[in-house]
Amino acid sequence: MATTTRGLDSQGYIAREGSLDLIQQEFRPLVTAARDQLLSAFGPRMTSLYLYGSVPRGTARPGRSDLDVLIALSDEPTGEDRSAAKALAESLDKGSPQIDGVGLLIVSRTQVLSDLERHDLGWFVACLCTPLLGEDLAEHLPRYRPDALLARETNGDLALFLPRWRERIARGDDPRTLDRLMSRHLVRTGFTLVMPRWNGWTSDLTRMAEVFGTYYPQRADEMRRAAEAAYEPTGAPHTLRTYTEDLGPWLAAEYEAVHGLKAPRP
Repeated sequence: MATTTRGLDSQGYIAREGSLDLIQQEFRPLVTAARDQLLSAFGPRMTSLYLYGSVPRGTARPGRSDLDVLIALSDEPTGEDRSAAKALAESLDKGSPQIDGVGLLIVSRTQVLSDLERHDLGWFVACLCTPLLGEDLAEHLPRYRPDALLARETNGDLALFLPRWRERIARGDDPRTLDRLMSRHLVRTGFTLVMPRWNGWTSDLTRMAEVFGTYYPQRADEMRRAAEAAYEPTGAPHTLRTYTEDLGPWLAAEYEAVHGLKAPRP
């Protein structure tokens, strides 16, 4: 389906990203290995398997990008399921020099299709995930526009993350990992803050920061630096403090004022 330069189709809905055809050759053996190992581990309980992120978009950088995978099970994941998924992700990462980490989300089919998750996890699966195996749950979900409801339900909970980030900094978690995690979250939140006004969608963090900066020029440089850190994190202490004590709190307050708070989860 043809898309506009703002990631929408001809009817103004967010066009689905990614395709198996776009996966670069150097990542194809890894994708096959991940598919086969996950199928072996979870069997018929795994109703759907997706890729998301730079690999199915064809923009992955060898040795620098993650492999991001989402599994939907027929029932609720258990602690054992999550442990098995974590171990498998670590094994794939350790044996694959072409990537820098494996992100593996494990959810239930019911959760994806629930009313509560319709404009969060459901939207994520329908628009940002590329089907690799099994049922495509997007067939049971609506189409999505870049509106205020989507903005609120995707990123209207930044305030909940700030104390967790402070705890991780105080605990001494790897600063580069934190820099990468927090900067990406902040850039995406900054973009979805202005997404309804811009009326489009992009997953490119650099472009997200640029779009944000056109509406909030006073914060444009901070968001641009966060986008740079998302790709090249340094973990500098002053950078992490800026995220948790300046840019983050301001962004959370502005988001609440513009879009309101995300519906609470159990």
